Amino acid sequence: MYPEAMNSSNTLEEEFGALLNKVPRLNNRRSLTELSGGITNRNLKVELPDGYCVARISSNSSELLSIDRNSEYHNSKLAAESGCGAQVLDYLPGGGLLVISFIEGKTFSARDVENNLVRIAASCRALHSGKPFVRDFTMYETQRNYLSIVQERGFKLPAHYLDFAPQMEEINKAMRVLDDGLVPCNNDLLPGNFIDDGNKIWLIDYEYSGNNDACFELGNIWAEAFLDYERLEELVNAYYGERRPEKIARAWLQALMAKYGWTLWASIQSSISELDFDFWQWGMAKFELAQSEFTSSAFDKALIQVTEK
Repeated sequence: MYPEAMNSSNTLEEEFGALLNKVPRLNNRRSLTELSGGITNRNLKVELPDGYCVARISSNSSELLSIDRNSEYHNSKLAAESGCGAQVLDYLPGGGLLVISFIEGKTFSARDVENNLVRIAASCRALHSGKPFVRDFTMYETQRNYLSIVQERGFKLPAHYLDFAPQMEEINKAMRVLDDGLVPCNNDLLPGNFIDDGNKIWLIDYEYSGNNDACFELGNIWAEAFLDYERLEELVNAYYGERRPEKIARAWLQALMAKYGWTLWASIQSSISELDFDFWQWGMAKFELAQSEFTSSAFDKALIQVTEK
């Protein structure tokens, strides 16, 4: 199940009641409970006479973070069709409100991700086999967009960040050699976006969703759970059903691009977000890992391996 935060139902009513009242199905709600874990949205568990649903309330910073709320809505419906995502119950265009079904189950920790890689691979294959999403999302383009925003608005940039632009170009060039195309991806599968109902693992939160390289999904899952390299091999091999060294290298390089790109996401958030979270420290942890990997022998090895089938 989603972890719950401590705000009282009355406090949440004062803050969000007027917005929730714009959706008829929520007018007969009995209580509100805030779900913890989100660092972009506020997520409320809404008690209704016939059960529960979740109201996802987005911030006003979506465009700066490369989030398209209409795409999130449509892609969430497509993810539900694939059997991987929660059902979409309502959407308030322009209001920053998406209402989805509540999934009863266990929200994953990093350890849970490590212990369920084969099952996670199966859920990813199901999502990636579904209908194409309504937009594309690649970290190479997203990182460039984030960088433009940071520079144009004078947001903080980590020292020596731009030193690794040539390596990003090397990765992008190497990736073209054995490119299998794009599939519908969640693109933000940190541990808290997996829910295990005891039968299958659900994939939630589609605000960064878009058609992407499947290896980005796999590499980002591995990176966000801070697992060792052997677990990346296990995840990729489970996804493809056989050992694929070139795909392991691809996922590792995609994870590196993710760390480099999400660093700028954190820079933007640290400048504009009203949430009580140290985005800058979060981003610097990503960048420190990226720095060490860009300058490692593993980087040069991966650039070769990703081109050899």
